[in-house]
Amino acid sequence: MTDRISIMCVSGMHERIQMAAMTAATGSVSGMDICIFLSMNALPYFVKGRDAKPPHEGEMGELMAGKNVPPFKQLFEQAKELGGAKVYACSMAMDVLEVSEDDLDEMLDGPLGLTRFLSDAGGGQILVF
Repeated sequence: MTDRISIMCVSGMHERIQMAAMTAATGSVSGMDICIFLSMNALPYFVKGRDAKPPHEGEMGELMAGKNVPPFKQLFEQAKELGGAKVYACSMAMDVLEVSEDDLDEMLDGPLGLTRFLSDAGGGQILVF
């Protein structure tokens, strides 16, 4: 088993972002090297001033909304605080969305290109949500 997990979070659906965050937090507190790459439809939920909530994909998302499930942003923050995970915004998606580095949620470690993300992920697992 590898000690590095690189997570590509590209979906804008609540359940997928939630699972990416749960995986990041669990791996991080377990001592794994975790890197999260937010792109495509996931990135807008990490831009300052955009308070929209991601839509639910199915019944589980609706059930989680009514339970005491920690929100995905809180889980990503825990992954960073408790295990040193890194969270990056896709530089190409930022360009398409016309988002500057100053527009990113302060939890993010800044922009990163896909080439660098894949290079850094070498030798570990890449999970896509």
